[in-house]
Amino acid sequence: MSSAFENAVNVVRQAAKIADIDEDVVELLSRPQRIVRVAVPVYMDSGELKIFDGFRVQHNNWRGPYKGGIRFHQDVSEDEVKALATWMSIKCAVVDIPLGGGKGGVIVDPKGLSQAELERLSRAYIAAVAPVVGPQVDIPAPDVNTTAQIMDWMADEYAKVTGDWQPGVVTGKSIDKGGSQGRNNATAQGGVYVLQEYFKQKGESLSGKTMAIQGFGNAGSVFANLAHELGAKIVAVSDSKGGVYSASGFSVAALSEHKKETSSVAGFEGSSAISQEALLALDVDVLVPAALEGVITDANVENVKARVVLELANGPTTPEADVVLFEKNIGVIPDVLANAGGVTVSYFEWKQNLADESWSEGEVLSKLEPIMKDALSEVLSVAREKNINLRQAAYALALQRISAARPS
Repeated sequence: MSSAFENAVNVVRQAAKIADIDEDVVELLSRPQRIVRVAVPVYMDSGELKIFDGFRVQHNNWRGPYKGGIRFHQDVSEDEVKALATWMSIKCAVVDIPLGGGKGGVIVDPKGLSQAELERLSRAYIAAVAPVVGPQVDIPAPDVNTTAQIMDWMADEYAKVTGDWQPGVVTGKSIDKGGSQGRNNATAQGGVYVLQEYFKQKGESLSGKTMAIQGFGNAGSVFANLAHELGAKIVAVSDSKGGVYSASGFSVAALSEHKKETSSVAGFEGSSAISQEALLALDVDVLVPAALEGVITDANVENVKARVVLELANGPTTPEADVVLFEKNIGVIPDVLANAGGVTVSYFEWKQNLADESWSEGEVLSKLEPIMKDALSEVLSVAREKNINLRQAAYALALQRISAARPS
């Protein structure tokens, strides 16, 4: 089976053929510009010194500083981080913001750390990569198991290491430390804008559309709420502990409250239980994978009946399944576009930090909406013109933009 990075490079190569990208550019994009491996030393509460392995991968910076999250997870690997950094280069170019792709990670199970140990780990990581990051060089952000609090610690530690307080060194900070309004909802809100535009181009709206959402964390739950407010009917939701179905649709507020109280959507009153596989096979207008990678595969893709798949998660559809969905005339709005609201508002946060400004949530959303909708229109246009799927079109558009920025 191909690795995550090999998959990312294969998609780049296929799209490069479609977009007639110079072979030299393809070779340069088929490997990161820099891979930084660091030792992250942390004194545990017991006094014992533990050294964790950390990475920062800088894929491409032709369009602007590297940009991408940091994940703390026991399964972090260099291959995974390389793939995610490549996707970030594509994602920033799809929505046409002047940033490149980066990603970082530490191999650690943060659930086994105390709050004090987590802080020491966060500070040790940013201190280790400080020589290769900075507001004009590489701008980290939250990702799996990293939070606004962790970004605050990192910004503070970077200031200690460099002797200069520069809030723009990381994004996803808390508001009082230079974070942006609207950041928490940005990924979901961007997904809603893209979906609105997708249906608008078909002469339809979100009102009355049935939706099944796999994953009810931040992105999935906020998306459900926003779509529900626009008249969509959320008929199925799942999380890591179970799934629920209601043909008549859920009150998303009540479902969110139930999840808050019980830590799962499972067992919600008035619903019936549904498995992850059954949820993916529901006959709905929109299927929203909002949790894990690799959930729509060649093993289950024939069962997918949704009209549209909106990829709020990263990499939820395998390359083999992608081909089948296109043959079945199911529109897949790819992750590099569907969830790019997050990095777009991170870009806004960085801009606010550099200009010493603070925008209202209304301002942030008014800038986000046209970026997401224009990107979807451009991707649809490329897809129609070349008779290709939306993922290939998004990558082709991104590669054209990255190629055009290559230094001479």
